[in-house]
Amino acid sequence: MNPIEQLVSNFQDLVGQVPEVIQPFIVMLAGSVPFIEGELAATLGIAGGLNPIVAAIAAAVGNFVCVLLVVLLTSRARTAVVNRSSARVTASVGSASAQASAAPKSMTEDPWGDDGWATDIEQTQPAKPQSKGRQRFGRWLIRFGVPGASILGPLAIPTQFTSAILVAGGTPRGWVLLWQAVAIIFWTTVTTVAIWAALTFVVGV
Repeated sequence: MNPIEQLVSNFQDLVGQVPEVIQPFIVMLAGSVPFIEGELAATLGIAGGLNPIVAAIAAAVGNFVCVLLVVLLTSRARTAVVNRSSARVTASVGSASAQASAAPKSMTEDPWGDDGWATDIEQTQPAKPQSKGRQRFGRWLIRFGVPGASILGPLAIPTQFTSAILVAGGTPRGWVLLWQAVAIIFWTTVTTVAIWAALTFVVGV
């Protein structure tokens, strides 16, 4: 028995200790974890002896449920931030107008000026570098839009991260969920078929 067959056999023994009814839920839980997601979760399920279709469905469901929670939480957080910012801007404009009408000209002039310290401080603050995966996803988003970036996104960063980025950027929740679901189904299906074919025709399990 080669190492691959031994690994599959050991994993099948491990999963065999769990009741068959619980096995899909384990795969579903694995699918909800970033960097494991539907693809690797389906692979673990198949390697553990679970039916490929059941493994793929459980893995995809777990992945999508986690993405759904991320989208809902990010959307609520963005709405709260936008509302708070709007309230602050409105209050600041009203306060500034009242002070400007009552204060002398010398007090309303910008004490910092174009050559002031504030500009120097802003220029000296370095921008926070983004990861290569996020940079790649950003390029795909500009070039292909939400549909293309969602489908290609798992090649760069987890779907949980891509969905949070899209919602935080103002993309409607329904549009994000639609294309994240398409991406999850697509990649989980591709991975499941590839693993099943490899185990069946190459390894002979």
